[in-house]
Amino acid sequence: MRQAMVAGNWKMNGSRASVKELVDGINAGLEGVTAEVVVCPPFVYIPYVVGATSESAVKVGAQNMCDQDSGAFTGEVAGPMLKDIGCEYVIIGHSERRAMYGESNQVTATKYAAVLKNGLKPIFCIGETLEEREQGITEEVVGRQIDAILNTEGVASLANAVLAYEPVWAIGTGKTASPEQAQDVHAFIRNKIAALDSDVAEGLRILYGGSMNPGNAAELCAQSDIDGGLIGGASLKPDDFLVICNAAK
Repeated sequence: MRQAMVAGNWKMNGSRASVKELVDGINAGLEGVTAEVVVCPPFVYIPYVVGATSESAVKVGAQNMCDQDSGAFTGEVAGPMLKDIGCEYVIIGHSERRAMYGESNQVTATKYAAVLKNGLKPIFCIGETLEEREQGITEEVVGRQIDAILNTEGVASLANAVLAYEPVWAIGTGKTASPEQAQDVHAFIRNKIAALDSDVAEGLRILYGGSMNPGNAAELCAQSDIDGGLIGGASLKPDDFLVICNAAK
């Protein structure tokens, strides 16, 4: 049986004071939570969060990573560095990285490979824009994004990875795919993987990443192929985040 996961993507938010308050609140409210809980702070706060969660069940991830291990890459952060300071997960291919920084399917696949090579676990994001959904090509777009990593690392690599379906039109907009819309895409993803390896598909956790919040988390997580959430804005409020964590079972 797949263990549910709730991962908080804090994006470019926080201060020393607010990060402490947020971590303290999450740590204090974990009793009874059965989902795996991950938080992904900005790079500069990762060491603090690793230390502050060392005696709790919370795991720590990064929001991005360079595909190179070292060298003259000003401003980048490498996998060995993240491993060294206690990270376990890395978000790769988030729609904001794809749209704002031009990260193509090829770039995201290269980063995915680098995450695995360094003994970290990718949370690999996939999803369509509103225009693509209205054109009826959601499955084609999502399929290409998945094929990029399958062609690079193979289906077996997904045994050490998490996928996150994030309809781009539902991120930070307050809009959310209906549970049925989300389930349809999650089922498509799992079936695509099952055609290659049924065991990997059955064990693969697929998170929903489109504005999951305390009001819709339970209904979304009740869908058979939705294994939790990749949470943006709601992950910055410990009470809201914990409601979602409790909804993911």
